[in-house]
Amino acid sequence: MRVSLRAGCRPQAVTLGDETLFLLGPRPPEPSGPLAPRSGERVRERGPRATIAPMPSKARSKAAKSKRPGVGGKKPTLLAGGNPQIAKADGDAPVQAYIAAIPGWKRDVGRRLDALIVRTVPGVLKAVKWNSPFYGVDGQGWFLSFHMFNSHVKVAFFRGRSLRPLPPGESKTPETRYLDLHEDDPFDEAQVASWIRQASELPGWIP
Repeated sequence: MRVSLRAGCRPQAVTLGDETLFLLGPRPPEPSGPLAPRSGERVRERGPRATIAPMPSKARSKAAKSKRPGVGGKKPTLLAGGNPQIAKADGDAPVQAYIAAIPGWKRDVGRRLDALIVRTVPGVLKAVKWNSPFYGVDGQGWFLSFHMFNSHVKVAFFRGRSLRPLPPGESKTPETRYLDLHEDDPFDEAQVASWIRQASELPGWIP
């Protein structure tokens, strides 16, 4: 049998199941509209017919987690001062991911602060915002955060000017006061716990 080719047309190989067919003319356009594969879907072949199969829920969950630094995914990037880069998220999990990624001696300070806050303020709310752990009270806002720097851990009391005694570090924000914790500094747990308790009882900061 003779097959004549029209000008500008070449055979196109198309595999369907176990068979390879050669079609004449331009290759059929890719599906569009409701037939086009959506993001997160894969094509599963059944003999000569291709169907769209949704990605299994476990695979979707794993893929989503892999895109969130530090929460079931790759190791977080360390920013200036060794501060872990963690995506914004609410809850204890992102805070623990942040603390676990802190390098060196500052990780122990982060763990100690987190544990002391939880003991002092039952039911405390947690979140990671702007690559820092935040602690707050439902309906009142955030009262404390901390951040890693090269030589110290900086604890921010958002209503620190109302605390007694006054936390030592000044801020450009009138109401905020800081506590800087260095590697060899004594950790006055009773005083820090008192500041945490006082701060949690005041109206917090709401971004």
